[in-house]
Amino acid sequence: MRQSGRGSPSVLNRPPLWSWGGLLVSQYRLHYFPESGNSYKLALMLTLCGETFEPVWTDFGSRVTSTPEWRARVNPMGEIPVLEHAGEKLSQTGPILLKLAKRYGRYGGESETDRFEVLRWLFWDNQKLSGHLAAYRFMRTFSRKADLAVLAYLRARIDDFLSIVERQLADRPFVTGDRATISDLSMCAYLSFPPDETGYDLPADYPGVYDWLRRLSELPGWRAPYDLLPGDRLPRFD
Repeated sequence: MRQSGRGSPSVLNRPPLWSWGGLLVSQYRLHYFPESGNSYKLALMLTLCGETFEPVWTDFGSRVTSTPEWRARVNPMGEIPVLEHAGEKLSQTGPILLKLAKRYGRYGGESETDRFEVLRWLFWDNQKLSGHLAAYRFMRTFSRKADLAVLAYLRARIDDFLSIVERQLADRPFVTGDRATISDLSMCAYLSFPPDETGYDLPADYPGVYDWLRRLSELPGWRAPYDLLPGDRLPRFD
């Protein structure tokens, strides 16, 4: 799978940028840190829709998101990412992806049945695949003292979830059918980071999942996580 973006994002449905001090500024500001798969979901969705965003790097490693000041100013839930637009600070990737899909008329499903399937897999991913893989990758790669029993538990759960995705993709190119949707963009996020972070050899163990990620990487404007999310990285302890 490609690990660096190539080509130019589509300009389809791109709203105009506004000017400040002679500079063109995006209508979006994304609070993120580079290792955040949930941040990548929003950055990728905006990019695939031909939109730009102002990156707002967050010092997650210093636990700034746990401080009362940050929570009062940015997100009372104490979580990254946060997407600013039109004076609002939006949090929780699932609802934001749905909002963006509606705004741009892309990646949301073509019919009522499609949209139900998109919601079904989006909710499943947030609870199951992304939820567990995010914790596993963080503990495995970015935690100084990872509990081996907890890692083994999470790994077993993720293996089960990946086997579900593998079966789902056996007879279709994308999770809900012939076209990529926000359910694909959500489910692919943590799997799109380098394998030395996730600990998974997808071509060997889940070839259908690997081929699906390759198809997603061929979408016009697709870019890899660290290409879209620059800035200082968390220290590694693997």
